Amino acid sequence: MTQEQVQQIKNNPKYQKLVSTRSRFAWTLTIVMLVVYYAFILFIAFSPETLGTKISPDGMATWGIPVGIAIIVFAFAMTGVYVRRANGEFDGLLNELKNDIEKEMN
Repeated sequence: MTQEQVQQIKNNPKYQKLVSTRSRFAWTLTIVMLVVYYAFILFIAFSPETLGTKISPDGMATWGIPVGIAIIVFAFAMTGVYVRRANGEFDGLLNELKNDIEKEMN
């Protein structure tokens, strides 16, 4: 691929839309995940007795275990959200872009 073709792709409005939309969405999910994770860490740091409370008086497990597992499940769910949107909207934009480029090159 020549430098001219690369510039042609970068100047395409569909390419710019794809890049900006995907980046904005990825950063949004990243920030949400960081907020959840750091909120958990801060909660442990400033209120350890809350997550250290036993779930049942007779048991050994504390509330920190299900909350930690919930954060892991939330991370998997966020990955699923990204994959779903990537396979739908982003792939559609990419296919439109490829069709435009093929038309321009022929």
